[in-house]
Amino acid sequence: MLEICPLAALPRGEARRVESDPPIAVFHTDDGEVFAIDDTCTHQDASLADGWLEGCEIECPLHASRFNLRTGGVDAPPAKLGVRTHEVVIVDDVINVVLDDAPPNLPPGVTTRAAGEVAQ
Repeated sequence: MLEICPLAALPRGEARRVESDPPIAVFHTDDGEVFAIDDTCTHQDASLADGWLEGCEIECPLHASRFNLRTGGVDAPPAKLGVRTHEVVIVDDVINVVLDDAPPNLPPGVTTRAAGEVAQ
């Protein structure tokens, strides 16, 4: 489990990129929910934490693909593959993330340090 930050340090409507392998993004919605997904858009290498958060969707800042924060599913192209979601656990007002162990869906040409492989 990764300790991210105190809940108060991530204002509603904001996101935080967390360096892991691959990086993840943690979102605090305007409704007060907290979600964690892989931070890399599956269409092209762009940080989803830099995107636009609306409700439970994040829009990629590069080509406007949208991902559902609850499911990781693609809600708007050009991305075709969803992103992994990760379990968020808040303990004593601190955000923690339990990383999913499924392989990530990375865009072509992006690698993970652990796998040492390039996505096709």
